[in-house]
Amino acid sequence: MKATAMAHPIQGLVKYHGMRDHVERLPYHDSISVCTAPSHTRTTVEFSMDYDEDTFVVDGEELGGRAAERVEAVVEKARSLSDAAHTVYPVRLESENSFPTNVGLGSSSSGFAAAAMALAEAAELDASMQEISTIARVGSASSARAVTGAFSQLQTGLNDEDCVSRRLPTDLHENLKIIVGLVPYHKETEDAHNEAEDSHMFEARNAHIHSQIAEMRDALRENDFHRTFELAEHDSLSLAATTMTGPEGWVYWQPATLAIFNRVRELREEEEIPVYFSTDTGATVYVNTTDEHAEYVEEQISDCGVSTSIWEVGGPAKLLDEDEHLF
Repeated sequence: MKATAMAHPIQGLVKYHGMRDHVERLPYHDSISVCTAPSHTRTTVEFSMDYDEDTFVVDGEELGGRAAERVEAVVEKARSLSDAAHTVYPVRLESENSFPTNVGLGSSSSGFAAAAMALAEAAELDASMQEISTIARVGSASSARAVTGAFSQLQTGLNDEDCVSRRLPTDLHENLKIIVGLVPYHKETEDAHNEAEDSHMFEARNAHIHSQIAEMRDALRENDFHRTFELAEHDSLSLAATTMTGPEGWVYWQPATLAIFNRVRELREEEEIPVYFSTDTGATVYVNTTDEHAEYVEEQISDCGVSTSIWEVGGPAKLLDEDEHLF
């Protein structure tokens, strides 16, 4: 059976760092994000006796090594939950991204979310969005939040009943615009997660992260733009402090990244524009502002010498029609 799905990547607002279980990808603490659109990943999967082995292709390139292992984990999770006889056959999975990958724009989140959604359909699973989020999670914990979409929270836990993603109630999506300042510096997020516990800042981050999650939930419920994205900005700095003080001393930010930070602060402090920066594990910057100021802010960020786009809030992962299959 063949199925195709689409999912949007995430911008981390309160990000997880490090995992207590690297197989099931169970984070140490909760995390909150917002999906970004129109950026998306489209994925088609098919179980068939005509295939000799499981094959995974992303943006025209067949995966191998660790990348293939992560996709295989998601496939096997779907297989383990299915009673459909055809899931014993090899699977072909093809995926295409509408945006640059490995530059800090959450491509793994949309990739594994779209894969999980398509696999659940192809494996004939009668699964809720929360259950599909657990399938995606074994590829990337952030992808669980890309399954449920918009503003979502991945709850920590030791099993699939607890460690699931759920949508958070807020109306901020109506006025939020996200200017992407693209800084094309390649990075590998998984490496940073693997050594997170070795940073002397790790315990300090964990000590305050639970109150930050509570504050973020409250700010979203109150539709408080300033509080929400001030928290996200501070969390970006906290995450960077932890990654930079690990054994490898990961420094993802580039000169253009810092130039965007400075411009955002100038706009906020000197022109009183509601605007905040945010980064995940990478050099590219999300600049969060309101619809009223989006075009002007984009011009200012573009003047930092980077390519820019204006994005908005994306919804949950969804199935697509047959005419949108990739093969």
